[in-house]
Amino acid sequence: MPELPEVETVRSGLAPRLVGRRLDSVTFRREDLRWPIPCDAIAGLAGSDVEEVSRRSKYVLVRFSGPSRPHLLIHLGMSGRLFLDEDVREDPEWRLHEHWRMGFGDRVLRYVDPRRFGALDLCEEADLGEHPLLAHLGPEPFADAFSAEYLFERSRGRKVATKVFLMDAKIVVGVGNIYASEACFHAGVRPSRPAGRLRRMDCERLAESIRGVLAAAIAAGGTTLRDYVGVTEDTGYFQRELRVYGRADEPCGVCGTPIRSAVLGQRSTFHCPTCQP
Repeated sequence: MPELPEVETVRSGLAPRLVGRRLDSVTFRREDLRWPIPCDAIAGLAGSDVEEVSRRSKYVLVRFSGPSRPHLLIHLGMSGRLFLDEDVREDPEWRLHEHWRMGFGDRVLRYVDPRRFGALDLCEEADLGEHPLLAHLGPEPFADAFSAEYLFERSRGRKVATKVFLMDAKIVVGVGNIYASEACFHAGVRPSRPAGRLRRMDCERLAESIRGVLAAAIAAGGTTLRDYVGVTEDTGYFQRELRVYGRADEPCGVCGTPIRSAVLGQRSTFHCPTCQP
């Protein structure tokens, strides 16, 4: 599943190519993905201009002009991709598993999703904070609200494994399986350690590592594993910098100890038993 760096890469790819463009047409090949799509309401955006492309957690938010400043909410699910065709002279052929497309003059935004676990919804700006997909979310990892002290306070009394704790979007958004494993390694914290046993110094290292790992992944265009690619079909390169994820039995790049794998919270987890005691 695309994580925060991949979604941020998609957002940054769309923003300069769509902001200021007028939506001319919307075409749906189905009326639902993971949930029903408000097709008529979204089609009613035709004639509006894109004012901003932002991100909240793993959701791409596209704000349109109009009194209510409506926002499209786009989630890629497990296998969803957004492709933007530029300099289009005629309607491109539909891709396999392409479910909707939007025309912006000579540009066509297309959504392809073999597993159909993605989402598309519409919300007025005033109601955005209360949207059921967004209301429960914790702070962004780069926001001031996310800090070592915040992590320490939220972890008190928690018996859940640290990695599972970090992947909880109610605690902090966007730290998925890959980057939680990497952040724990850089912080020197064993991912199976109960979150309630984290010390303040552990939380300081974790907060710093989470920001550092995510920033590096964003700079590298995300991690290309299985389905993820960017809006212009470029691939991410952060997989070349992964220190533990997917490297079971390979030597740790720091100490040479074989990387171990386990399952935490039904997800594959990787760590170095020497660097993460």
